[in-house]
Amino acid sequence: MSKLVYADHAATTPLSPKARDAMKPYFSLRFGNPSSLYAFGQEARTDLEQARAVIARCIGAQPGEVLFTSGGTEGDNWALKGAAELRKSRGKHIITTAIEHHAVLHTAQFLEKQGFEVTYLPVDQLGRVDPEQVKAAIRPDTILISVMAANNEIGTIEPIAAIGAIAKEAGVLFHVDAVQAVGHMPVDVKEWNCDLLTFSAHKFYGPRGIGGLYMRRGVRLPPLIHGGGQEKGLRSGTENVAGAGGRAAALQEAVGEMAAEAQRLIALRDKLLDGLSRLSCTKVTGDRENRLPGTASLVFEGVEGEALLLHLDARGIRASSGSACSSASLDPSHVLLAIGLPHEVAHGSLRLSLGRETTEADVDYLLEQVPEVVNYLREMSPVWDAKAQKPVWYD
Repeated sequence: MSKLVYADHAATTPLSPKARDAMKPYFSLRFGNPSSLYAFGQEARTDLEQARAVIARCIGAQPGEVLFTSGGTEGDNWALKGAAELRKSRGKHIITTAIEHHAVLHTAQFLEKQGFEVTYLPVDQLGRVDPEQVKAAIRPDTILISVMAANNEIGTIEPIAAIGAIAKEAGVLFHVDAVQAVGHMPVDVKEWNCDLLTFSAHKFYGPRGIGGLYMRRGVRLPPLIHGGGQEKGLRSGTENVAGAGGRAAALQEAVGEMAAEAQRLIALRDKLLDGLSRLSCTKVTGDRENRLPGTASLVFEGVEGEALLLHLDARGIRASSGSACSSASLDPSHVLLAIGLPHEVAHGSLRLSLGRETTEADVDYLLEQVPEVVNYLREMSPVWDAKAQKPVWYD
C-alpha cells in the first residue's frame, strides 16, 4: 500500500488532542446552557468567557472584542455587510484586492448589487498588494478596506501593518481576513490597526464549525442574527461551548509552539520547493520569503491540476490545486490569474501545505512522487508534446 501523506493543511487541519480533550466534558457532563441563571448554566457561561479570554490574548485583543461565529466565511460576510450597513450614510465605496478568498469577493459582489462600489486592487507577480496603491484608491466616500493577511492559495503574506496605518490615518474601517494567519504567524490586532478580523478554528487544529470575529471596541456592526440576544445581541443563538473550548485550547497550543514549528516547517517547505522547482517549466508561485511557513505552491506547464491531484491521491498524497472551497471548479484560480499566469499554465497548479505531523520522510516521498506524476502526465499530453518543440513560458 502507498505511503499516506496529508499535505492539505491549508484546507483543514486534524483536531489537536488537546482541543479534543478540552471539548469532551461538554458532550456529556457540562452540557448547561450559558444563558441559564442556575449554577449549572453559569458554569457553562464561565467556561465560555474563559475561552473568549484565551482567544483574545492570542491575538492582542480584549475579551469583549471577540465574538463567536461559525467560521471564516460567516465572519467575512458579517464584517463586509455589517460595515457597509454601518457606514453607508458616509459613503458606498469599498476597497479590497483581486486575490481575496471568495468569502470576501462574493460578498463584495453582493454589495455591488446593493449599490456599493468596489475597487479590486491588483497584486504583483508574487501576490503582494502595494500599500501605496491602497492609499491612492481611498476616496472621500471610502468606508471599508478589506485585505487578507496571508493568501490561502500561494501563501504570500501581505503588508497588513502598513495598510492598517493607512486606513487608520484616513479614518476608514479596516478588515483583515486572517483565516490562514491566526495560529501560524504572529497576529496583533493593535499593531495591525485593524477594526475587524476574522479567523476559523479548523485552520489551527481546532474543531470545524466555529471561528471568530474580532470587532474593535467602539465599532458596533449591526446584528448578524436576531433572536435571544447572545453575543451582546449581535449574534443570537445558544453558544457552542464545546467548540469554544476546543478553539481556545487549539489556538493557545498553536501560539505556544509557533516559533519552533514555523522554523521546522520553513525548512521542510523550502526543501520541497527547491526540489520540485528543478523540474522543467515549473515555477514557484507566491513570495519565496514572505510566505506562510507550511505552504508550498507551484505550477507545472503542460499538466492539468485535476489529473495531477487524482494521480497523487492514488499514491497516497492528499493535496490541492488551490483553494479547497473551489476545488470542484474547472476554471483556473483567480489568484493565479491575478499574479499574471496564462490560463493554460494556471490550470497546472499544485498546493502542498504542511503541518505538525509532516516529517522529512513525507517531504522525501513528495519529492519522489510528484515529479513522477508530472512527467507521466506530460508524456500523455499532446499539448506538452507541442510545447516541447517550442516551449512557452514566462518570467
